[in-house]
Amino acid sequence: MKKTFTAIIKQIVCILLSLVVVIPFYMVLVNSFKSKGEAARMSLSLPSKWVFSNYTEVIRMGKLIQGFSNSLTYAFISTFIGVVSCAMASFIMCRKRTRFNIFLYYFVLCGLFFPVNYVTLVRVLNVVNLMDSKAGIIITFTSAMIPFCVFTIRNFLLSIPIELDEAAVIDGAGPISLFFKIIMPLLKPTLTTCFILQFMGVWNDFMTPLYLSGQSRLFPMTIAVYQFFGKNNSFWNFIFADIILTSIPVMLVYLIGQKYIISGMTSGAVKE
Repeated sequence: MKKTFTAIIKQIVCILLSLVVVIPFYMVLVNSFKSKGEAARMSLSLPSKWVFSNYTEVIRMGKLIQGFSNSLTYAFISTFIGVVSCAMASFIMCRKRTRFNIFLYYFVLCGLFFPVNYVTLVRVLNVVNLMDSKAGIIITFTSAMIPFCVFTIRNFLLSIPIELDEAAVIDGAGPISLFFKIIMPLLKPTLTTCFILQFMGVWNDFMTPLYLSGQSRLFPMTIAVYQFFGKNNSFWNFIFADIILTSIPVMLVYLIGQKYIISGMTSGAVKE
């Protein structure tokens, strides 16, 4: 009886927590099909008249095709470079535990605790002529994901026995072959986890592109919502439609790779 009661309480708590996520998403979804005046009330009721043209207007007015291309470029390139380079760095830090590498590891971890200073960042990018450029935005995103990726991947590497490296070296594997042919396939769960989480983080980032890009041709999908905000007027039906369109790609990425997230995070949770 006690176990049944506990199970019911847990189920109720899970349902309530789910509603915290589902209800706002439902509100955004139904209001994206309403007229301007009806959407401004932000009610949970179904539209009195379904306005499917909101989505076509958002794509046209918000230049979402260009925004999608920019978002995909920023998210994929920065995440790919960040995850692969962090995996290589983590391998060296894990296998060669010199004082310098140990210091470097904890120095990198400091990035988990300090916020981004956009004033300094903008000045640095201006000095190296990377302000208002895709390269500058990609470099910024890549550097921002280093602490988390290094921490996660290095902890996973601790569970891989060093004897595997020694056997590969005896068989004639060089450093490059050892990492990419032996170690990297074993890192698939944690690499996928890092890729998905960082991809979603970059895709949903609003502040970084806003500070680092002053030209509309560089704007990702997240900034397209600005096209529908005004001082005296706001098109909430277009705003909600824009939010839905922006969310679809990242939800697909999560659904495709969700089976790796739990295994990747738990496999990396080992102690030295």
